[in-house]
Amino acid sequence: MSPGILGKKIGMTQVFRADGQVVPVTLLKAGPCVVTQRKTPATDGYDAIQVGFQEFAKASRTNKPKTGHLKKAGAEGVRKMVEMRLKPGNGDPKQGDRILVEEFKVNDKVDVIGISKGKGFGSIIKRHHFRGGDESHGSMFHRAPGSIGASSFPSRVFPGTRMAGQLGQGQVTIRNLEVVEVDTEDNVLMVKGAVPGPNGSYVLVRRAKR
Repeated sequence: MSPGILGKKIGMTQVFRADGQVVPVTLLKAGPCVVTQRKTPATDGYDAIQVGFQEFAKASRTNKPKTGHLKKAGAEGVRKMVEMRLKPGNGDPKQGDRILVEEFKVNDKVDVIGISKGKGFGSIIKRHHFRGGDESHGSMFHRAPGSIGASSFPSRVFPGTRMAGQLGQGQVTIRNLEVVEVDTEDNVLMVKGAVPGPNGSYVLVRRAKR
């Protein structure tokens, strides 16, 4: 049983359960994937596998070191690769083994990891949900952050103080999403709820840790 699978976000839709309940789901193109490298405690100091997502990729867009690396595993056409740690119960995967969406079953719980949408420079109200000041006439404090430090002591701004800055475009993990449906023909995984990132972005689907 593999620790997870790599895929692409297709988009969102909804499905109807047998009792008529409407469930919002995200469609994920999960696999086929191939194990491009096996890392062991003896050679690398830890137990892990490197997984590649097989999709169409021009040979001219792959450099020579990567081409040789993929050729050893018989994994031509891999564009995206990630590394996943192995735990007891994940079996003993070998280089060249394939990971398919059929390893997941309906009602399984998974964690989905992706890069959130970048929204540029965000204010403290949009980024941290600050309330802001009064909007009434005469007020000079509307969307300002307020006091961020002190005068004589400590005479500096503490690291980690919430202020305006880059919003989004960071790694986000959504935990314990339910697998609603598995399409083994088209390698599509339906999970309940939303996952980070725009349509077409890469996501890592791993078995829930909590």
